[in-house]
Amino acid sequence: MISAVIVDDHPAIAAGIGVWCAAADPPVRVVDSGSTPAVAWTGPGGDADVVVFDLQLGGQVPAYRDLRHLVDAGRQVVVYSMRDDQETVLTCLDIGVFAYLGKTEGPRHLVPAIQAAGQNLPYTPPVMARAFGTDTRSERPRLTPREVDVLVSWFACESKEMVARKLGITVRTVNSYIDRARIRYAHAGRPAPTKAALVARAIQDGLVRLDEL
Repeated sequence: MISAVIVDDHPAIAAGIGVWCAAADPPVRVVDSGSTPAVAWTGPGGDADVVVFDLQLGGQVPAYRDLRHLVDAGRQVVVYSMRDDQETVLTCLDIGVFAYLGKTEGPRHLVPAIQAAGQNLPYTPPVMARAFGTDTRSERPRLTPREVDVLVSWFACESKEMVARKLGITVRTVNSYIDRARIRYAHAGRPAPTKAALVARAIQDGLVRLDEL
């Protein structure tokens, strides 16, 4: 069973997510919840498959630093926030979160997002899809430096396990970065469902040269 820890400073919301997860099919086991990121690092929360993260923890400043810390440690993070503006969503995706949801999206999308994160399966909630679809920051998909690192390493390696060892991250994180790159290309109208297609896109965009493969 997939497990989750909830980081949210509103106890009523944490309790509600717990009820939604318990009633899901299959259910998600919420192992702990708390108002600070510490709950995701210690006790049962430290081993949870998924971290459900509220971006506004007791202040007006988004908790990007705490978010980055969790992502860099290889945790699967689903942001569940009152904020749904494009800049915030794209900033969190650039940091490397698995999915971003507005709190207006409720259990219909939150629970499937948690289940997908726990199984390394792609899931794009509406707020996240809208942010991708209206991203005009570049004519081509704007991959983060870490996404480029993972892609280029994957092209040169025989397996995702080798990529994980090379970059010092988990296989789950490798899958997350690759899935996210695929989503960005798909929303740019240049789908790349296979490894060969991703290689072609990367060559077209100058991310890698043929003689480097």
